[in-house]
Amino acid sequence: MGLLLLLAVLDGLAYAGQLFMVAVGLTLVFGVLKILNVAHGSLFAIGAYVAATLIGWFGAEELSLLALAIAALAVGALLGPSIERGLLARIYDKEHVLQLLVTFALFMILEDLQKLLWGVQPRFEDAPVRLLGQVEVGGIFYTAYQLLLLPGVALVALLLLVWFLRRTLLGRSIVAVTHDREAAVAIGIDARFVYLSTFTIGAGLAALGGALAAPTTSLVPGIGVQMIVLSFAVVATAGLGQIEGAAVTALLIGLARSLAVYFAPELEVVVPYLLMVAVLLIRPAGLFGRRELRRV
Repeated sequence: MGLLLLLAVLDGLAYAGQLFMVAVGLTLVFGVLKILNVAHGSLFAIGAYVAATLIGWFGAEELSLLALAIAALAVGALLGPSIERGLLARIYDKEHVLQLLVTFALFMILEDLQKLLWGVQPRFEDAPVRLLGQVEVGGIFYTAYQLLLLPGVALVALLLLVWFLRRTLLGRSIVAVTHDREAAVAIGIDARFVYLSTFTIGAGLAALGGALAAPTTSLVPGIGVQMIVLSFAVVATAGLGQIEGAAVTALLIGLARSLAVYFAPELEVVVPYLLMVAVLLIRPAGLFGRRELRRV
């Protein structure tokens, strides 16, 4: 029983790390732009596909980890600004329903683009997993990639993001725009640049989550759908716009799902959503969310 519990916790940490990478980008974008970006899941999927493609091109296992980083940077740097300037900047002042419909339409377009570029056959490139080898825990062999790299990258990303938002000029500008856009603009902050930077960072985080997931799963059309739904569950449970809250909630959902796999497999799929519903019934603003007054 004790060994099973330990294994469940280790699996949960690996899954939580991967989930956090996507959810934190989604909650960051919503916190600043106030747009719930449905297409975030497609950025995750494209990051995964680009990473798998680069791993295949590079060939050598020693370069496979570099391929993951390049894929995340390329997708974030290319698609992030293109989507924000070309589409989202046109709908900031529109109704939330219209914003949701526009990002959903973008999601559908990007899903079809994935099929056009990479086809519908499964793709699998596990060179980074082979490169890092295995670790033995209680007589069970885990890949070092899932046991150490995924949680480690997620922790580093959280610490860097918190440091960036609190200690850098751009980060403080992002926080200022999040709290009060009009006041931030009045003191000279360029809100357009803040929006562009925030969405690019969020896109890069989503792509990084996809790139990190690529060596551990078979890539098929629709992989972005499951991840965006789970990310919504994390964001809603934590409270919209809560960075540290997203980390805690991703950990809770990861551990809950993993425990369900080991002890109640029939509940694996629904556990994250049961947790979300339970939290929202008690705290409608989320675990870490705060009620805000609506200005009229």
